[in-house]
Amino acid sequence: MAGPKAKSTAVAPKPRKPPAPTPTIDNRRARFEYEWLEQFEAGIVLTGTEIKSIRGGQISIGEAYARIRDDELWLLSVYIPPYLQGSFSNVDPNRPRKLLVHKKDILRLKGRVSEKGLTLIPVRLYFTRGKVKISIALVRGKKLWDKKKDEKDRDVQREMARAVRR
Repeated sequence: MAGPKAKSTAVAPKPRKPPAPTPTIDNRRARFEYEWLEQFEAGIVLTGTEIKSIRGGQISIGEAYARIRDDELWLLSVYIPPYLQGSFSNVDPNRPRKLLVHKKDILRLKGRVSEKGLTLIPVRLYFTRGKVKISIALVRGKKLWDKKKDEKDRDVQREMARAVRR
């Protein structure tokens, strides 16, 4: 009398789902309008509905800028539209948002921003391991002749690239 045979119950592991595409929002006008002196990464304090709205690619950082108030870094004039499925949990779309940066970096930036003509602007907003990060640049506004010179240099580079391809 033979006992019941044990069946092999090995199951192949489930294939992992690829992560959802996360948008990267660039401030393209910043490269043209400003001369970048320094760039750094900061975290940003957001609510859940704001995160969902950003994942949908609905955010405007073109008019945004950062200020230091009471030794804290704040991001102003960022428009994150209300999340459509969020009802009472939606917040003001233009509210100031706190940036998470080390205290020593804030104090260093405080000294630099006090110089004439320097300001902080957001350059890029992106996701890193599920967290929203923002790239902030210390910038100086370009003069009109600087912008024309940069445009002329780009045209020359483009012409050289075309000549090499021929």
